[in-house]
Amino acid sequence: MVTMRSIFIAGLVAFASIGIAAVNVASAQGGGYKPLYEPGMVRAERNLRAPLTPPPQPTDPNFWAVEPDIKLYHFAAGKGRTALVVHGGPGRPHLKPWAGLETLTDSYRFIYYDQRGCGQSTRPIDRFESPNYYQNMMLLDKALGLGAQIADIERIRRICGEDKLILIGHSFGGFLAALYAAEFPEHVAAMVLIAPADVLVAPSESGGLFNEVKARLPEDQLSGYNGWLQRYFNFGTVFSKSEADLAALNDEFGRYYRMVTSAAFPEQGKQGGWVGHAMYFSMGQKHDYREALKNVSSPILVIHGAKDLQPEQASRTYAKAFPNAKFRIIDSAEHFPFHTQPAEFAAAVTEFLTTSLSQ
Repeated sequence: MVTMRSIFIAGLVAFASIGIAAVNVASAQGGGYKPLYEPGMVRAERNLRAPLTPPPQPTDPNFWAVEPDIKLYHFAAGKGRTALVVHGGPGRPHLKPWAGLETLTDSYRFIYYDQRGCGQSTRPIDRFESPNYYQNMMLLDKALGLGAQIADIERIRRICGEDKLILIGHSFGGFLAALYAAEFPEHVAAMVLIAPADVLVAPSESGGLFNEVKARLPEDQLSGYNGWLQRYFNFGTVFSKSEADLAALNDEFGRYYRMVTSAAFPEQGKQGGWVGHAMYFSMGQKHDYREALKNVSSPILVIHGAKDLQPEQASRTYAKAFPNAKFRIIDSAEHFPFHTQPAEFAAAVTEFLTTSLSQ
């Protein structure tokens, strides 16, 4: 059995509804920690807890069963063609339909769901009892990592009986949607990515959003912020924590983020805990998923708010990676243009979907 005597984080990772930057994890042997997820794994049904075929569905219409022991909460707005909204975080769902999609509800049925590990959906892990670090890491990845989240999108497609999905992904949800499209390009009709998380390539060239926050914080907040960073990235003792411990740490970052931005946040559900750390292990120290996106021929719209703390280049990386992508900047927007500039956001999405789906 492989063991890991020490793990440390180098670099800064942006999360909690604002996307994630780079993460470096090194093993005791001194080598770079490789990603546990690679494109193609989900399609081949490798490293999953359960098959892609969904189990029998529950009688409660507000939940989908994606695995025998995992249910996802969901709600919908509108009528017409199905569009799946993939929220960011990781692990920060939305409580209400997006204002920026309201004018499209006569033509589209927007389905919002809480990803596994957050909101009202199943949280499969509370605490780890085993002292075996490697075993815990692999269990966490299978339960809540990239492969599990991407597999859930495919299971949702099958549950809904859709041959092709319209995907709308925000922040880390944009990253998930992009990887789903790489795994199942034939099942994507069109995709809208809003400020997709800066994790398509790691290490990130932008330096990370945590650096952006730190540079803007008042001097009297730096000590507390640095202490939070040390506590959050203490991966050596991470498996001694609980779901509630990590959810609280995730929430704590939001306080610092709000100090350096005027962005208005939409109402959001209960933050996930372990789901964020599962993503770190899935992505590893170094990866470049751009090559996998070259096989996605469906039309893509990438939207970026000009006032977003996440650099414009991060969003442009996605637009350049897809062969059939358009890039749109909303000048007055920050990280949630569908909430703060709903009319301009709706106009951009309406034009894109009308043009793309009529071809």
